[in-house]
Amino acid sequence: MRFSERTSLLSSLLLTVPSLSSAFYLPGVAPTSYDEGQTVPLYVNHLTPGLARQDDQLHSVFAYDYYHPALHFCAPEGGPKDVRESLGSILFGDRIQTSPFEIHMGKNETCKAVCKEQAVFDERGAKFTNRRISQGYNINWLVDGLPAAQLNLDSVTKSEFYSPGFALGTLDDNGQSLLNNHFDILIDYHRVSQGNKEKYRVVGVLVQPESRRDSKVLGDGNVECGAQGAPMTLSEEADTGVTWTYSVYWRESETAWATRWDKYLHVYDPKIHWFSLINSAVFVVFLVGMVSMILLRALRKDIARYNRLDVINLEDLDGTSAAVEDGIQEDSGWKLVHGDVFRCPQSPLLLSVLVGNGAQLFMMTGVTVVFALLGLLSPSNRGFLATVILLIYTLFGFIGGYVSARVYKSFGGEAWKRNIIMTPILIPGVIFGTFFLLNLFVWAKGSSGAVPFTTMLALVLIWFVISVPLSVAGSWLGFKQNPIEGPTKTNQIPRQVPPMSGSLRTIPSLLLTGILPFGAIFVELYFIMTSLWTNKIYYMFGFLFLCYGLMIMTSAATTVLLVYFLLCAENYRWHWRAFAGAGMTGGYVFVNALVFWATRVSFGGLTGAVLYVGYSALIGFIVFILTGSIGFFASWAFVQRIYGSIKVD
Repeated sequence: MRFSERTSLLSSLLLTVPSLSSAFYLPGVAPTSYDEGQTVPLYVNHLTPGLARQDDQLHSVFAYDYYHPALHFCAPEGGPKDVRESLGSILFGDRIQTSPFEIHMGKNETCKAVCKEQAVFDERGAKFTNRRISQGYNINWLVDGLPAAQLNLDSVTKSEFYSPGFALGTLDDNGQSLLNNHFDILIDYHRVSQGNKEKYRVVGVLVQPESRRDSKVLGDGNVECGAQGAPMTLSEEADTGVTWTYSVYWRESETAWATRWDKYLHVYDPKIHWFSLINSAVFVVFLVGMVSMILLRALRKDIARYNRLDVINLEDLDGTSAAVEDGIQEDSGWKLVHGDVFRCPQSPLLLSVLVGNGAQLFMMTGVTVVFALLGLLSPSNRGFLATVILLIYTLFGFIGGYVSARVYKSFGGEAWKRNIIMTPILIPGVIFGTFFLLNLFVWAKGSSGAVPFTTMLALVLIWFVISVPLSVAGSWLGFKQNPIEGPTKTNQIPRQVPPMSGSLRTIPSLLLTGILPFGAIFVELYFIMTSLWTNKIYYMFGFLFLCYGLMIMTSAATTVLLVYFLLCAENYRWHWRAFAGAGMTGGYVFVNALVFWATRVSFGGLTGAVLYVGYSALIGFIVFILTGSIGFFASWAFVQRIYGSIKVD
């Protein structure tokens, strides 16, 4: 994404992106039209943790199966059946199953029992359920692909919106847990004409849960719903009988089927997004402009002086001392290291593997964000975003292998077999291994979010059957290409690197280089983290697209500036410093996750803390490789350019 230097054009571009996203919104599934009275299936999903209403804190990261024995929800006759899900949906913990709810298009139902008998909560079940209520757990249903939601009011914009999921229960003024055992299901429908027949489509689902103590099933099969003023509480000292009831109310709506998701896709305080993006964009424009002006002026002056000195030295044929220009008799600054700047870095194999995987991540992220921006990854296809990310990453294994091989060959590496093997194995192996270990914690906790073993095998199969062969093919092609040679020859004996001082020391330089790209994505990262850990829908891909472009520009500009100062200080070991400096953005992402943990999360258990820190570290590691590769390639192009502009004997 390119930004103009004019603020007016920048503002116009920012305003255009959301409209493009809306214009190209594709729901991703064909609409289902129902006849009047036709059965509309209601599917149940897992229970997910949310921000507790009493303190606005996240108290758990574990999801639980809807039919968990301790919850005593009514199951359909013959037992619930699993609904087919995508790979991404399974990885993100969705466990969709059938339910005993009977819903018919256009037919209102008042006070109907979910099952014929009362559910009996023993002491253990009561304790489990009360704890889930205090932790702010939400029930998740699906009707015609739409999540059942609660109606919320935005305190800033005063607009109403649908929040997917509804509360398992609430806490009264004394902190006692109240179980919601009655559900008023409000379904919006839209009339359409198909031929000579009128059809109906579901365009909205709201659930108003209530706690009613005196509900009971009568002897004749009818149901008596309790009064709203008497809440349902679960005793932790004796058995408690609970009657699950529901009502269904149909409401005609003018909302078209194609726009039914608009109610769910709510932007919390959009002014924060706009101010953040505008500030980041202006900051990046000034940063890139400042870096360009400093480097162009300094480099142009340096190159002109170096070339004049070379001409003077060539004309001095009698061996006498050369003419002095501006009091300088020999080279100084970054030209002094022209014979070492293209020297092979330490651990070239590892660096080439990292930048190869970084190039693969870079392409995957860019393509995925563009697809999402154009509306091709609709939330109506559950898990489709995660599935596309996996497939794109797998297919771009060819790019990872090719880039890794070209870089390694340009470094003069000879262990080409190890490069071919390590490129598709090392980084994906670290990610998969960490994910597998963390999944063991989820499985041991009895959470429905644990990825099944068969899905793990499917991931390994995709990895070794598709990604690895593509990476090997890319590496083979990369080694067949000529190496990227530097414009200057490398000396046989390396120069001694003087000690660095001030901000050019290793740790200060890394911290300063990584903070600026992180600042460009900080606000959007907060919304992503909130959506990820509270199981909300994230769809603001227009903002994400711009933040991604800002991060790329900032990473490249700051790393180039770092490398220039290193070379001026006669430090030619820029390769790892450039990669780690830009990659430090991933370190800040991890630190930001820890800050989020300290301010918005309260687990109170070791397992939840291990999972949160583990997944946050995994995300930070991926960002480290991505941004580090951006900084490395920007610095490499910069070094090639400046040393190709000077005359060297």
